[in-house]
Amino acid sequence: MSVQPSAAAKTERLLNLVIALLATRMPLAKSRIRTAVPQYLATASDEAFDRMFERDKDELRELGIPLVTAPIDPVFDDEMGYRIDKREYALPEISFEPDEVAALALAGRAWTRASLAGSAASGLRKLRAAGVELDETSLVGIEPVVRTTEESFEPLRKAVVERRAVTFDYRKPSGEAATRTIEPWALTQWHGRWYVTGHDRGRGAARVFRLGRIDGPVAAIGPAGAYQPPADHDPRVMVESTQTSSAPTRVATLRVRQSAGNALRRRATSTSDDATPGWSLLEVDFRDADGMADEVAGYGPDVVVLGPEEVAERVVRRLHGVLGDLGVPADTADTADTADTADTARMACPDTAGGDP
Repeated sequence: MSVQPSAAAKTERLLNLVIALLATRMPLAKSRIRTAVPQYLATASDEAFDRMFERDKDELRELGIPLVTAPIDPVFDDEMGYRIDKREYALPEISFEPDEVAALALAGRAWTRASLAGSAASGLRKLRAAGVELDETSLVGIEPVVRTTEESFEPLRKAVVERRAVTFDYRKPSGEAATRTIEPWALTQWHGRWYVTGHDRGRGAARVFRLGRIDGPVAAIGPAGAYQPPADHDPRVMVESTQTSSAPTRVATLRVRQSAGNALRRRATSTSDDATPGWSLLEVDFRDADGMADEVAGYGPDVVVLGPEEVAERVVRRLHGVLGDLGVPADTADTADTADTADTARMACPDTAGGDP
């Protein structure tokens, strides 16, 4: 019975071979290579070493490493050696245009509050170490933030990478919760909310789940690499198709403070002046009451829901949730007055303005 070497041991052996061939100015004979690479020195026989070395040479060349054969002595060409052509092996100098540098800096800043913040910061440090000057001043007024406040984001991201099934409790729009087991394909953001797409094992079909409706922890089950997503899978197309067709269009009537709520104004089907100076009346189409409440609550006291009552109640509930998280007593705001509740929440937590609470 033969035991195959682990992938880590093979990688280490190839890396040692590359280091040995890069460290020499003259071609190395096979006998020298065998003593320079510990894994070769441990082989049981010359034949075993020859077979291993031949396989490794072929693999290095397949990887694009310029392994060349040349005479060890330029006068006598009877013994051949091996080396790596350093000119071909070295990467060309990488340069960036000013707009590319700005885009890289902006992308790095986008994850500063999320689970990939460490990787983003590391990437920016490497750019600076390589002599790339990141012009922060050109980004003044631009502050992208990838919000991943949902606790389910990180375990789902890990499951997507590892191709591993997960199980979690999921709350339907009606409020009913059920346990779902899925093979996650991708995570994507649509209209400010995060979704996971995947194969629902219980229903035997592709499904979309909003992270904000996942209750409790996400548990990984089974081995990694247990499935493969469809080759033509486009998560944004799948999310958009399900979210826009699952519910009828409804109209929300909003009182919006002037110079505020620009995203709502762009989507409004009707805009007029309110009887109260400094305010506008907007009618905005929506399909998902939870999503509409999420968006409106993010504007704090600058947007008040006049109807439907269902959306207004959900906004008040979200803002009271912010107060509760901050330890503010519920009686500091009138539950019947969305604006007062929102104002209290904003004073206690200014970061909620303009985004998801």
